[in-house]
Amino acid sequence: MLNLAPLPYEKNALAPFISEDTLNFHYDKHHMGYLNNLNKLIAGTDFATATLEKIITESHGKTDKVGMFNNAAQVWNHTFYWNSMKPNGGGKPTGALLKKINETWGDLDTFATAFKEAGMAQFGSGWVWLILKDGALSIMKTGNADLPLVHGAVALLTCDVWEHAYYLDYQNRRVDYIGEFLANLVNWDFAAENYESNI
Repeated sequence: MLNLAPLPYEKNALAPFISEDTLNFHYDKHHMGYLNNLNKLIAGTDFATATLEKIITESHGKTDKVGMFNNAAQVWNHTFYWNSMKPNGGGKPTGALLKKINETWGDLDTFATAFKEAGMAQFGSGWVWLILKDGALSIMKTGNADLPLVHGAVALLTCDVWEHAYYLDYQNRRVDYIGEFLANLVNWDFAAENYESNI
């Protein structure tokens, strides 16, 4: 049985950009719901004691394990998303990651514009990611529960663009939500740690 990873901050710590009300629903209902579903699906199977990553990789693409993959990937994605943010976030990355972003996009503002555009271009529910693959940075968008792990890529940070991530605070204004994520919430230290541990 897998346990729900604790939030890395209090539920009111991301306000006013993401409200405590949103986290009450998003973390306590949606994230916990995926975990509860997953634990039911793996109970009594060979996956009952497996790591989350093993469940994801071994259920991916299997027609008889679609539910298991979707719930496992959503548990992973959400935990990663919480860590992709911090109170008083935003600003700029430093060190090797900033250098690589500048090499790839020219400057941080151009990256931010491309990240926002990718998040807006994700039709329906999904995620937008900064990833590392084959030594190169890029922006990836994925639908539903899909994630970089099953595409041979390393996730550095993510923004959840499912409507439940932002609708209470921003209604249909996804672009404003992603803008605030980049300006005031993104945890560049987390992204930098992920980058530096994979180069």
